[in-house]
Amino acid sequence: MTQSFRIRRATTADVPLIKQLVAPLAEQRILIAKETVAYYEGLQEFKIAEGDDGAMLGCGALHVMWEDLAEIRTLATAEEARGRGVGSALVEALLEEALLLGVGRVFCLTFEEAFFRRHGFRVMEDQSAVDPVVYSELLRSHDEGVAEFLDLARVKPNTLGNTRMIRDL
Repeated sequence: MTQSFRIRRATTADVPLIKQLVAPLAEQRILIAKETVAYYEGLQEFKIAEGDDGAMLGCGALHVMWEDLAEIRTLATAEEARGRGVGSALVEALLEEALLLGVGRVFCLTFEEAFFRRHGFRVMEDQSAVDPVVYSELLRSHDEGVAEFLDLARVKPNTLGNTRMIRDL
């Protein structure tokens, strides 16, 4: 029996469940764990995949970095829900959100190259994905995801060897 699911906005009640969903992936060094406060601060960026029974099947966030650039981050699917289209539905919902916000490109840092290729992403060959003026503005950000996008040396230990990918919308 296949359980259906829906995608919805996250609420404050979801934060403990997001942390619980991310924890095993962080232990495997697939995702980077965040402090609880960071999840609350970024809560409005999150979408949740919820099963018919109310169980959280997955989560993902869209973080706007600049006028035409956002990042998909903290994309996670519960082990029992993998292979059922949950991750794909979350990515599509986040890309739709990016379009609604006026973002023209979406970035991700991932080990799942094939998955993101199926969603139109490509490996970032060109490290200068933004013009020099925007680059200098982005350098002022304290957000680790922005530093990862810029491929700054200070975040190299945090990138875990994953691939930088981007999609034009």
